[in-house]
Amino acid sequence: MKFGRSWLPAHLLAWLYAALLLVPLYYLLVSAFKTNDQIFGSPFALPSSLSPHNFTEAFTSADLGAAVLNSVLVTALALALTLGLAIPAAFALARSEGRLGAFVERVFSLGFLVPTFAALFPTFLLAAATGLFHTRAFVVLFLPATAMPLSVVILVQFMRTIPREMEEAARMDGASTFAVLRHVYTPMCMPGIATILLLNFLTFWNEYLYSLVIIGPDPGLRTVQVALPTLKSITGTDYGILTAGTVLTLVPVWAVYTVLQKRMQQALVSGAVKM
Repeated sequence: MKFGRSWLPAHLLAWLYAALLLVPLYYLLVSAFKTNDQIFGSPFALPSSLSPHNFTEAFTSADLGAAVLNSVLVTALALALTLGLAIPAAFALARSEGRLGAFVERVFSLGFLVPTFAALFPTFLLAAATGLFHTRAFVVLFLPATAMPLSVVILVQFMRTIPREMEEAARMDGASTFAVLRHVYTPMCMPGIATILLLNFLTFWNEYLYSLVIIGPDPGLRTVQVALPTLKSITGTDYGILTAGTVLTLVPVWAVYTVLQKRMQQALVSGAVKM
């Protein structure tokens, strides 16, 4: 009533949208503690016990421990490489005023037009030619290439909102170009950096196609998204164990989102991102 009755439809739509998100999440969580009979017999009922059997079985059957470590390694290195390339590139484009800078920025934007699956066969040939096929190193190098268009475009818009006077003041104090980037632009672009970190983390962590083709199903190298489908069985899938394994893979996503959500909300609320 604080906003008047005109806001009632918006509140109803917001609660409806929240329900659409919470109902599948509730179903996933309760199913992780059930057997197949309980899942199909009473799908939305609370589990009769909170036994961790499904979680331990999923962890051991799919060897999720090694898979999670592989995913953490690949994702962390790919994120670090993405930031190491995107921040300087965005800094150069944000400070450029000529036609060449505008052209390079448009080239980065063209990356949105390339479908992921369209690059699968050339990527396979490149991995074989470089001798990095069935290795995590190639995926670590490949994932930042797919993330550069979005990362650069977002960071360029953030950096253009920084007044040039701040850079000029740093120059007068004897700061080099690298010092200006490190001490002026990077701290003021933390909401944008947090945004691309979160978006790219979700993409890298959930990546399946290239991890399956390039790294392969080797239990010692495969990522968590490749290991998770091994819980399925042709003769009969235990959906309680499968959902428990899915919940385990969502824990890192929830943790990263919890850490970065405030920064991302600052970026969205401030309106600094002007696509």
